[in-house]
Amino acid sequence: MPRNITMDDIAAMAGVTKSTVSRYFNGGSVKESTKQRIQEITREYNYQPNAFARLKARESNVVGVVLPTLNSKITSRVVTSIGRYLREQGYEAIIKDSDHSIDLELKNIQRLITLKVDGILLSAINITDEHRELIRNSPVPVVVLAQDYDEGICVVYDDYGAGKAMGACIGRSHPDRVGYMGVDESDEAVGIARKRGVIDGLRECGVDCIREVSGDYSYESGIGMARELLDQGPLDALICATDRLAFGAYRVLEGHGLRIPEDVSVAGFGGYDESTLLKPELTTLKFDSYGLGYLGAETLLKMIREEPVPKKQIVGYRMIEGKSVRK
Repeated sequence: MPRNITMDDIAAMAGVTKSTVSRYFNGGSVKESTKQRIQEITREYNYQPNAFARLKARESNVVGVVLPTLNSKITSRVVTSIGRYLREQGYEAIIKDSDHSIDLELKNIQRLITLKVDGILLSAINITDEHRELIRNSPVPVVVLAQDYDEGICVVYDDYGAGKAMGACIGRSHPDRVGYMGVDESDEAVGIARKRGVIDGLRECGVDCIREVSGDYSYESGIGMARELLDQGPLDALICATDRLAFGAYRVLEGHGLRIPEDVSVAGFGGYDESTLLKPELTTLKFDSYGLGYLGAETLLKMIREEPVPKKQIVGYRMIEGKSVRK
């Protein structure tokens, strides 16, 4: 006579996780081949889960989302896209804001794990050794957004390619002196890859005089960096790592009596709606932030269902040509 088995036994025999078996018994989405294996095992052992066991094992249908900040146009697009996709799939999101603090970001990941969410979308400030250890030991799937993560699954922007495209856009006007307003290199995607792309794009156009400064993502930092660059001498062009930094640059250039683009070309990254209100309209590069959120959420739910996913996916961008760059 067949022995009594548990949900753990079924998972082991089917070669899947206990959460997949739980999802099967609770009517969730499971691959057809997996469903057939579980059905064969339950028939062979005459397994019948009791109501309490089914309730206890039920998935939360909640996904955790860790973000560097909520004060960002790009982040709002990503969150909107994540929320829409999850709702369509019967999931909800718990959103944790790290306020650009890596320590708080790590605590947010740990907190979501203790809350037993089904998976985590992590828009990381940076991937440190502590991040790697947390993700490696996480009992639930984790998808990293906007930062390259070689040890796991990630969905990223092409920061280097975008930076190079913008560098070439400015370089084609043959400026003699270009300033770059960036962010701290602790953010590898924007602080390193995007900046490297900009510099390579400029140099391929024969621009060698490039002055760099860095700060944070705030409008005030944009003002401070623009002043610092102008204090070092005249400029023909300013490339800003984000549109918000470009807003600060506009303010400083106006205060110095410099015209855009006749005296100084200005460009940014982000494609914010507000950038169209600037006079002249800002030339900027817009990433597919909605695509990042949608693809990240879709990938995470596939991982929860134990479906195969690509190790790395890259979303696109497009140039928005305003009137702030001299032709």
